[in-house]
Amino acid sequence: MSGCTTVIKGGGLLSFDLSVKSVKRSIHLVPSSSSLQLENVLLIASVTKALRESGTRKLDSNSIPLSETLVVQILRKRSLDTFKKVEFFRWCSMRHNYKHNACTYSEMFRTLCRSAYFDEVPNMMKSMKNDGVIVGSETFKFLLNEFIRMGKFEFALDILDYMEELGANLNPNVYDPVVVALAKKKKLSSALSIFFKLLDAKSAAHEANDANGVSLPGSIACNALLVALRKADKRVEFNKVFDKLRENKGFELDTWGYNICIHAFGCWGDLGASFGLFNEMKEKSLSCGSAGPDLCTYNSLIHVLCLVGKVKDALIVYEELRVSGHEPDAFTYRILVHGCSRSYLVNDAMKVFSEMQHNGFLPDTPVYNSLLDGMLKAGKVIEACQLFEKMVEDGVRASCWTYNILIDGLCRNGRAEAAYTLFCDLKKKGKFVDAVTYSIIVLQLCRENQLEEALDLVEEMEERGFVVDLVTITSLLIGFHKQGRWDWTERLMKHIRDGNLVSNVLKWKIDLDALLKSQQNRRKDYMPLFPVKGDIDEIIGLITSSDLESCGSDENEKSSPTETDDWSSSPYMDYLANQMKSTKRCSQRFSFARGQRVDDKGVGSFDIDMVNTFLSIFLAKGKLSLACKLFEIFRDMGVNPVSYTYNSVMSSFVKKGYLNEAWDVLGVMEEKLCPADVATYNMIIQGLGKMGRADLASSVLDKLLKQGGYLDIIMYNTLINALGKAGRIDESVKLFEQMKSSGINPDVVTYNTMIEVHSKAGRLKDAYNFLKMMLDAGCLPNHVTDTTLDFLAKEIDKQRYEKASIVRPKDDS
Repeated sequence: MSGCTTVIKGGGLLSFDLSVKSVKRSIHLVPSSSSLQLENVLLIASVTKALRESGTRKLDSNSIPLSETLVVQILRKRSLDTFKKVEFFRWCSMRHNYKHNACTYSEMFRTLCRSAYFDEVPNMMKSMKNDGVIVGSETFKFLLNEFIRMGKFEFALDILDYMEELGANLNPNVYDPVVVALAKKKKLSSALSIFFKLLDAKSAAHEANDANGVSLPGSIACNALLVALRKADKRVEFNKVFDKLRENKGFELDTWGYNICIHAFGCWGDLGASFGLFNEMKEKSLSCGSAGPDLCTYNSLIHVLCLVGKVKDALIVYEELRVSGHEPDAFTYRILVHGCSRSYLVNDAMKVFSEMQHNGFLPDTPVYNSLLDGMLKAGKVIEACQLFEKMVEDGVRASCWTYNILIDGLCRNGRAEAAYTLFCDLKKKGKFVDAVTYSIIVLQLCRENQLEEALDLVEEMEERGFVVDLVTITSLLIGFHKQGRWDWTERLMKHIRDGNLVSNVLKWKIDLDALLKSQQNRRKDYMPLFPVKGDIDEIIGLITSSDLESCGSDENEKSSPTETDDWSSSPYMDYLANQMKSTKRCSQRFSFARGQRVDDKGVGSFDIDMVNTFLSIFLAKGKLSLACKLFEIFRDMGVNPVSYTYNSVMSSFVKKGYLNEAWDVLGVMEEKLCPADVATYNMIIQGLGKMGRADLASSVLDKLLKQGGYLDIIMYNTLINALGKAGRIDESVKLFEQMKSSGINPDVVTYNTMIEVHSKAGRLKDAYNFLKMMLDAGCLPNHVTDTTLDFLAKEIDKQRYEKASIVRPKDDS
């Protein structure tokens, strides 16, 4: 057999366990093409055996007719080790009568990746460059996918650059998995670099009128990049990517892309953009037959409405969802329960909770946690305890966060003893207790000035392996400051794992004291900080003007609900979409922002939260001038104040009677585009009440509700007090009833206020009825109640004496 007898050096013949006679008979019986095929099979088998036994040392280049087919088939042999394949590939490349092509390089790359020989890929790239060969896009895509799958992103990017240097005409789909992988691994700078490079290439091809130019990235890659940017809160980059995609007419958002953008813009307060995209989805579905809004779209819009406080609108959208052909899922119910609970709409939250169970969805732990949190914040302690018992009976597992909500709620509702008993029971069981639980109890002990017990608890906390974080430390430091016991800080430092944390706090305090002791050359430190911007009506106008008015929307151009399409499945959604305009450059007037727990970050924790902590200490001591100077120091250091910072200063101004300065703080908040929250409105109403402008306070309240705000128990108490002291008793009673109907239980402050204003107004019978109502509700009186009742008793005796003095003359006559 020619070509098959002298394969191995040394003159030895290959033995294939076939007799010469049988082979000749087989060749004679088959056509010539089959004869060549058989010779090729025997040749491949002989070379493979030689490589497996001794590598390339005994291969004779003159006896082996190298070809692309032969090399590829040998590289595909599973019985051959990868190292032997690499050796054979290099041996072939040194033959003068053979040169590797794209097919053999492609097979070699696949072999290396499947065997995890990634270190050999760069060397193979250099060899390919020397040979002047470029593999196809499919091989390149496979190569990138394997590197990405193994998490070798840097190698993947290096290969990407190397292939571009070779001048490979790569399909944009090749880049999609790279963008997706980089986005999921939060390497957004690299992902954005590749993304914008593709967009620039597309624009260049369009300018050159190249019909076959570079196409845009796929929708999967774009959506993955948008999701990653939204999660990382990269608003500027998100808007830039979104605008670039919208500029390219060849790209259209799919349903997933629309939902991502609706959710992102809504989370950032731009409801106009969210509802505009919703309208666009509906129009496309009617004109082009594309997929319209789905359940995820409705869930996204309900979520963003709840997020910005427009829970009433979210409930209406929920009703439209149920008749739009889509069925609510567990996520829909979870969003609504959470949103209603945050907005103190406990009755609505319970209604959605009941519908969730009726429709066959079992509430999970997060749903119960949201409802428990809302009930406890609304003062419904008994109802919250009953709900917790139901949770246990239904077999829903309570988490550590569930018990933290219960303990914190009991402390805030005057049930500190019950909270501490629950805390001790959980410790004995050895579960459901974490650092947050300890921090809640430590904070409560500090409020009650029980610093010795708080320090003992910190010691126990450290012994059990929990990290004493910045929240616990600041609670103790504030307690030390109030009692003048800074000498106890050494004892505290013994129980802090991060030895630099407390020492840095103290060093920071010393430096701060030195700055505050510097010469003050201003009559009032806060006068230059908060310059007067106008009279009170102009300042209040900043906060009462809604987002739509501030962005130049025309009331006459707003669509009314009657102008919507009668055949639309979502008329209220259409109304909201037509009413709202994009508000990219407008500050969010009302914020749902609430304090977030500060994690232990070492020295990096000294941010605006530490500024607020020390600012609160000075304000609590009544050192308003020093607090304002502290505010100026940190402003000069480049620390940007947040709503809590401004609210603290504004609260102190209102309490001191510096009402004009309080309005000036409000003006500065507007200039800094700092959104007002519930505490801001509380300060405004409290200040207006002290000025006797209860009428203006009511208008502020109406504007707040129109902007999607909500009333918590503090705001109700503030406004009831303002209306009562202004002599508007009937309005205060109406607000009291509204408070109860919204699901918020009046607390001792509410009842004390109602008793006091009715007593001073001479409505003694009504005052007595509120006292009876308070006792029937199980609300425990405090020292303020005793003072109020003393005044009520004197007024009752005075009224009886006046009646007796009127009757006595008639008896004498």
